[in-house]
Amino acid sequence: MKLLITGGAGFLGQRLARELLARGSLKDAQGAPQAITELILLDVAQANDFGDSRVRSEVGDIAQRSVLERVIDENTAAIFHLAAVVSGQAEADFDLGMRINLDASHLLLDVCRQRGHRPRVVFTSSVAVYGGDLPDIVQNDTALNPQSSYGAQKAIAELLLNDYSRRGFVDGRVLRLPTISVRPGKPNAAASSFASGIIREPLNGEEAVCPVSGSTRLWLLSPRKAIECLIAGLELDTATLGNQRVLNLPGISVSVDEMVAALREVAGDEVAKRIVWQPDARVEKMVGSWPARWDTSRAEQLGLRGEQNFADVIRAYIADEGVQAR
Repeated sequence: MKLLITGGAGFLGQRLARELLARGSLKDAQGAPQAITELILLDVAQANDFGDSRVRSEVGDIAQRSVLERVIDENTAAIFHLAAVVSGQAEADFDLGMRINLDASHLLLDVCRQRGHRPRVVFTSSVAVYGGDLPDIVQNDTALNPQSSYGAQKAIAELLLNDYSRRGFVDGRVLRLPTISVRPGKPNAAASSFASGIIREPLNGEEAVCPVSGSTRLWLLSPRKAIECLIAGLELDTATLGNQRVLNLPGISVSVDEMVAALREVAGDEVAKRIVWQPDARVEKMVGSWPARWDTSRAEQLGLRGEQNFADVIRAYIADEGVQAR
């Protein structure tokens, strides 16, 4: 089985690749396990190939058709489309966000249509497709009303994937990711970057700035569970999806105050005291427009799972990254 991961050099792309290689196989469209024989990692930067002969790292601009035609052929059985410009960056640079988040997604689907072999395509969408006056619990079919360019780009790409699936060009599934926390490494330009920073930096002995109020509520999923859901989502039987290709992924609803309390529970008061509160109206407005609670019963019925509490998310981060609180 030949696979492609766009955004293959990124945080989730690398974790997904590592897990796929460790598993060694995936279920095909008929539910039978097939050995992974080739895994292409496409990104604008060189991806780590893990020294594995099954991996091919390709550097290129995903918004160029020639690049996509180079990495997608009639043998590409499945694609994890993770490449994206993050929320804050897409808001700051409209043209870049449109080019990568929307135009490139359309190009990818159209190259699949051109090849004519109907690959499975997992597209990672976002809580940002919702916004405005939302119900207390957002349903799978709650109307999309994005309040950011990033959310609008993701919402349009969702509709495109649904239509390409309806026409039989691809076998698509949209997985709406909650905010991923805790991410290792450095902060990025995502509006939700603080959701990792207020845990990661204090654990590293550093001060962290929180730009939103403690009552701000987020829908969160750990990297570990996100990878599990991506793979499970790809392996879902197409018949169970029907004409509704979108799934809101399981996660936990937690306020920033509750996140800080969980950090204090796991690592102690001195660590939690390293959080500095500096309100940023722009970030607060964007994050505040996202849903804080989702109905994820459909995803759960299909076997996808999230965490039970945020303290467990922190413990998983500490275990996975080998962190020792300072």
